Amino acid sequence: MRKIDQLLSEYGESHQNSFNKSVHWICVPLIMFSLLGLLLSIPIPLVSKTVWTNWAVIVIVPALVYYFRLSKPMFIGFALVSVVMLWINWAVYLYTGMSNGSMALISFAIFLLAWIGQFYGHKIEGKKPSFLKDIQFLLVGPAWLLHFIFNRYNINY
Repeated sequence: MRKIDQLLSEYGESHQNSFNKSVHWICVPLIMFSLLGLLLSIPIPLVSKTVWTNWAVIVIVPALVYYFRLSKPMFIGFALVSVVMLWINWAVYLYTGMSNGSMALISFAIFLLAWIGQFYGHKIEGKKPSFLKDIQFLLVGPAWLLHFIFNRYNINY
């Protein structure tokens, strides 16, 4: 069994309840989005912040390497999702008047609410979140959602 299949299967074990699955479809993207927003709000000394020069991009690169090693199609899917989320975060950042504090506050509020949703979904499920067992499952969550999209459109991953 390929490592990606093994990880998705193991992640799926604690995501059988339909309510919890629905919560994940909302909260996993919101957590990723808000985490990127939080990272974008942190200044990089001596660097002019742009959509491509910020901490969010710096952190996305190792995540992309992780996906590339697991599956090239997952890498492409994650890269596309990341670019869209970075652009939306950049638009929010511009909307705040390029205020790091406002961006951080908005992102933190989304982050907190999304995690509350995640834990509530797992309470309903009756199983602990997978990342409590292994931290890499924080990166498997988005792949788990992508694999449903890939399966729907008959894309091999």
